[in-house]
Formats: sequence, C-alpha cells, structure tokens
Amino acid sequence: MRAAFPELSVHFSPNFIVRGDAPVKGKVALISGGGSGHEPMHGGFVGTGMLDAACPGAVFTSPTPDQIHAATMAAAGKDGALYIVKNYTGDVMNFELAGEMARAEGIPVESVIIDDDVAVQNSTWTAGRRGVGATILAEKICGAAAESQRSLAELRDLCQRVNASARSMGMALTSCTVPEVGKPTFDLPDSEMEVGVGIHGEPGRKRMKLRPADEIVELLMEPILGDLPFKPGDEVLLFVNGLGGTPLIELFIVYRKAAEIAKRAGLKIIRNLVGSYMTSLEMAGASITLLKLDGELAELWDAPVCTPALRKGI
Repeated sequence: MRAAFPELSVHFSPNFIVRGDAPVKGKVALISGGGSGHEPMHGGFVGTGMLDAACPGAVFTSPTPDQIHAATMAAAGKDGALYIVKNYTGDVMNFELAGEMARAEGIPVESVIIDDDVAVQNSTWTAGRRGVGATILAEKICGAAAESQRSLAELRDLCQRVNASARSMGMALTSCTVPEVGKPTFDLPDSEMEVGVGIHGEPGRKRMKLRPADEIVELLMEPILGDLPFKPGDEVLLFVNGLGGTPLIELFIVYRKAAEIAKRAGLKIIRNLVGSYMTSLEMAGASITLLKLDGELAELWDAPVCTPALRKGI
C-alpha cells in the first residue's frame, strides 16, 4: 500500500495506516479498524474526506488496544478523535480500552457503535446487531464533516444519526477460507444459500435452496424496509455491496431489483453506491444497505473524498 499510495503512512509493530499529513490542525481525527479480510475496509478508506487512521487486526481478528492507541496518538491532536466501531465484541472492548489510554494522555475520544444488520439480534462475536454496510457510509459522511472542522460532539451525534438511519442485510452463495485454517469456514452446498450471513461467516436467519436473483433480493429488502421503518416519500441512499467473490455485473443485477422494490415502496433513491467495499475474503454474496437521507447527509455524502478505495471530487 505504501508504494501505491505514498500520501499515506504505513506503520508496523504495531500495525496501522494513517494520513501522511496527520494530525491535521483544528480537525477531529476519525479512526476505525477491524480484522483483515474485509478489504478495502478499513485501510482503503484512509485519506482526505474519510478516515484519518485505520487499524487492521489479523484476519477476522480485532485490532489490539496498543494498535488503536498508537494510531490515535499519530492521527489526533488536541481536538480529539472519534472511533467508528463495528459491533463485534472484541472491537468494542479494544476500542474502549484504547480510548481510556488516549484520554489518560489528554486526548478527548468518543466512540460510536455501528449495528445496522437486521438479520439477527445476536451472533458469534456480537452482543446485539452486527455492524456492516453502514460503517462505510458513516465513515464517508462523518469524514466530510470532520474536514469542515466540526467538533467532536457534533461528529459523534452525526455518526449516531447515520447509524440510526441505516439498515442492512446480506446473503452468501459460498463460504470463505481463512488462510491460516486452509479450509472453508462453513459448509454450504452449491444448491443452497445462507440468508443473513455475517461478514465472518456467522450464520444468518436461515439456510435455504438457491433461488433466482430477484427472489433473493426480495428476501433481503423485506426486513430492511420493515425494520426502520422506511415510509413513502423518504429519500434514500441505496448501497449494494459485494462480499469479495461476486462480479460487479451480478451486483448490478441486485441493484436493479433492489431499486425496483424501493421505488415500489415509495422511496426516492437520490444517491447510490455499488461495489465490493466490505468483503469477507473470497466469499460469493452481497449485502444491501438503505440509508435514509436528509439535505445535510446528502450534502456530506457528495463532498470530495480521496482514499485508495473511494475517490470523487478531487
């Protein structure tokens, strides 16, 4: 990464990635992280208009408090840091510990837990709903707000609003293989699919026989629409995400049907995102995220961003 993106600074022992111009004077630092294997999240989203630092753990393993603390000390100044944390037990605990360490050194820290997955209430590694696609949307929207030098409290409240306004659900056609293990994480026959799967291969709502793409999208969209709930006239961002082994052309098929269902429900899709941004190694599958927008959130989404994995307006 350092060779391809020299504007970033890559550190080892402990491992973290930080903007080369950090800490930016007058700016709250946005910091996130999680297990490797979900690329481009989070390291691919470090840069202007998004994260100031990211901490990659081992594959599907939370980053350590020392990693997060080192990233905080490199990225944050006196204005403090906002941690954007996916709701996995290890992530939550280790970011809490790192925040305590940073505060002890005079750096104000706030954390927001992302828990947008409607598939299950509890699963492996979580106490409550899992954090999935809304993580990326929160990092982008809050990253834009941080560039305009909003306060730490304002950014915390904004991130909580994004999380509260987003719902997600995913499905898998195949398992993934953690390199150290050398075999699929779970057994999924070619004729079956896992609906509501987690990004580490955690079980979802149910396993069922494979169905046509349009029917699969109906299965994902129904709980998303019913959970917030979204209502006719709402303006939304529709995000279709690939889990690592799904061709872009298939994601467009998912998007077409998801957009049709959203419009049938009276929603107005005013922004979108399609691509593999939060993956699970080579897993074949997709997730759908709907974010209810207002004028402020749409404006922040449109703001310039320059990171390895997401670039526009710069």
